[in-house]
Amino acid sequence: MPIYMKIILAILGVLVVLALALNFKVVQQSKAYVLTRLGSFHTIWTQGPHFKIPFIDRIVKVVSLKEQVVDFAPQPVITKDNVTMQIDTVIYFTITDPKLYTYGVEHPMSAIENLTATTLRNIIGDLELDQTLTSRDIINSKMRSLLDEATDPWGIKVNRVELKNIMPPRDIQESMEKQMRAERERREAILQAEGTKQSQILVAEGEKQSLILKAEAAKEAAIKRAEGEAEAILKVQQATAEALKLLNEAAPTDQVVKLKALEAFAKAADGKATKLIIPSEIQGLAGLAASAKEIFTAEEKSEGGGKPRG
Repeated sequence: MPIYMKIILAILGVLVVLALALNFKVVQQSKAYVLTRLGSFHTIWTQGPHFKIPFIDRIVKVVSLKEQVVDFAPQPVITKDNVTMQIDTVIYFTITDPKLYTYGVEHPMSAIENLTATTLRNIIGDLELDQTLTSRDIINSKMRSLLDEATDPWGIKVNRVELKNIMPPRDIQESMEKQMRAERERREAILQAEGTKQSQILVAEGEKQSLILKAEAAKEAAIKRAEGEAEAILKVQQATAEALKLLNEAAPTDQVVKLKALEAFAKAADGKATKLIIPSEIQGLAGLAASAKEIFTAEEKSEGGGKPRG
């Protein structure tokens, strides 16, 4: 075989291998390939190995099946009470039909952005400023429902819509900030008043408890004193009873009893009483005692007179 034939065959072999390599595809799980044959839609390749016919089949679009996020620039909208504000939105969507996504609309992202802006203006146009600021979840839900319905013919499913920022005019923002500051100051004043009230209540409760405890302590002290006095009186009475018992057991004579009575009246005389009534029996005994004292005194003097002086 001539050398040039070998070169031609080698070149053809390389071209065949190259053609096979270029037309053999392995589709990943998160992708989908839209394939046309001679210019017409043919099929959609999903995950796995695939081979297309050279010069006949062509891959026109590679579609991602993952959830995608698009952040659109702020759009001017007018509320029902004629307030113009800027709102930017975030769309979370998934491509469910690669064929519709490829052939349903030209420039799908631009179409979704315009549709989002139109839907947002329609919804905000029916709401006043306060409703717009406080009904974000309701607006998100309405937009998701309307966008999902509108994008269904494009093979797109809108999973979620979020209003990222709501920016009213500067003067309204300043007014809102003043209102928020006033509200914070009002709440702070209320909290301070509540704190002062609670503090006063606690102080009053403390004073009340202190007075109660002092009264309880005084009561306990009075009870203890009364119990002590009662116990002392009881002890004295018991001692007196024991003394009387011992005296009775000793069978004292009448003279001993009279002497004991005389001792009792002597102790009474030491007190502050101005008058004493002495029974006649004790008076006689007292006279007898006085006479005996005089006799003893006279004898001591006589004994003293017989002694020589020193």
